[in-house]
Amino acid sequence: MIAEPKMLEYAAEAIVSAEALVITAGAGMGVDSGLPDFRGPEGFWRDYPPYARLGLSFEQLANPEWFERDPALAWGFYGHRLELYRRALPHEGFACLHRWAQAKGRGHFVFTSNVDGQFQRAGFAEDRVLECHGSLVHFQCATPCCAATWPAPEVLPFMVDLATMQAVGEWPRCRSCGGPARPNVLMFDDERWCPGRTSVQQVRFQAWLRSLARGKFVVLEIGAGTRVPTVRAASEQMAEAGRVPLIRINPRDLAGPPNAMALEGTALAVLRELDARIFA
Repeated sequence: MIAEPKMLEYAAEAIVSAEALVITAGAGMGVDSGLPDFRGPEGFWRDYPPYARLGLSFEQLANPEWFERDPALAWGFYGHRLELYRRALPHEGFACLHRWAQAKGRGHFVFTSNVDGQFQRAGFAEDRVLECHGSLVHFQCATPCCAATWPAPEVLPFMVDLATMQAVGEWPRCRSCGGPARPNVLMFDDERWCPGRTSVQQVRFQAWLRSLARGKFVVLEIGAGTRVPTVRAASEQMAEAGRVPLIRINPRDLAGPPNAMALEGTALAVLRELDARIFA
């Protein structure tokens, strides 16, 4: 399914006429790069059968308690995801967004719940990205002994047994205290996440957003679901506060404010259609 041509024209016109571009993105942005979006337990278990046999959902696994109770299980889950993200190449839609963003005189910013670092790999500057749920490609102390974060090593000190999704080897260690480390990702029921890196991004983003005049930017939301509505809520709030258009790209769950432009389809398919109109 692809969005209606007329709505695509309206959306392309809004992007072209805007002085600045706010890109908000959820897990659906990475699907065309071969990354899972974990929509519901069935989708998660389809990608990871060992967890289906254990009866563990994504929400149950994405919990910091496993780094104490069962580090092999915790690092099997996050280590496999980290390697998956590193192998994935950003799809063509990222390049479309980067072209549009670079053309904006008042700049651009990415607000994403994705922890995969794909926007930076696609050429977006580190200081133009806000990762509201943290980053899997950065680590922190699991305790934590301090608020420090650091880039994940290029080679993990363990292997993941794909039959059991258990990590075998040494666990990553904190650079400060030598204790266990963990990804710098905001998990469920997480009181140990170190938000410093994300807080710096948030301050930078809010300062930039305040510098924009009302009505002079556009909010382009891509692949943001309703189960964890962080991105959708932020998109709607920014569009309402700035009195600017909201363009929502999603293959489902398109409901939104009355003035939102709903473009049905996958991220890559719709971004290609928009790019053809923007550069027609």
